[in-house]
Amino acid sequence: MFPSPQPVVPSLQARVHPDEWQARLQLAACYRVFAMLGWTEMIYNHITVRLQGEVLDGSPYKVNPAGFVVHATLHGGIEGAHCVMHTHTTAGVAVACLKDGLSQSNFYSAQLQDMVAYHDFEGITIHADEAPRVLQSIGDKPAVILRNHGLLTWGQTLPQTFAILWTLQRACEIQLATQSMGAPMPVSEAIAAKCTRDALQFNPNHGAGQDVFEALVRQMDKQDTGWRA
Repeated sequence: MFPSPQPVVPSLQARVHPDEWQARLQLAACYRVFAMLGWTEMIYNHITVRLQGEVLDGSPYKVNPAGFVVHATLHGGIEGAHCVMHTHTTAGVAVACLKDGLSQSNFYSAQLQDMVAYHDFEGITIHADEAPRVLQSIGDKPAVILRNHGLLTWGQTLPQTFAILWTLQRACEIQLATQSMGAPMPVSEAIAAKCTRDALQFNPNHGAGQDVFEALVRQMDKQDTGWRA
């Protein structure tokens, strides 16, 4: 059997508020940035801005319940969670499967001091009764390791959320590389706290990841500008 033709989704630019259109474009760009970075997981990337899980504007695509439950929980339960991202990268899942989780031992993990929460694995996230436990596990921490599962971040803007996820992803990659050679050399809590204070990429007063995200979009535009339609 041959795959079905790609459904045609008409542009909504003339039918939505300009602010919503810009949010849609930013979200479309982010999905392509994920692909460019190799963060794809078949069709199961989860990147959202605030939503209610309804299929909008006659889209032929269904809502993925495994993506919706966790994302809707954060959007509805954390005031600052305008954007939520979740990945199943090899490095992220591998660290999520370690008993001790993320090691405070490298340049990137040191920028996430006291920013990382953990949530125990309860199976595929399609059951709404897990929602209060997710919120309890996360508290106010914007970087989340879903044990045995993967990485998740949330933030006030899409670029801020992306910057946190990128930092967490790099911390996991370097940890795995280090552990393949031996035991990591720990970073003290005091130095890590200083690094986190000095790391400006998450700070709204310093763009909160906007410059990093825009740089990646410019790089992506050299390959694909279809998201702008």
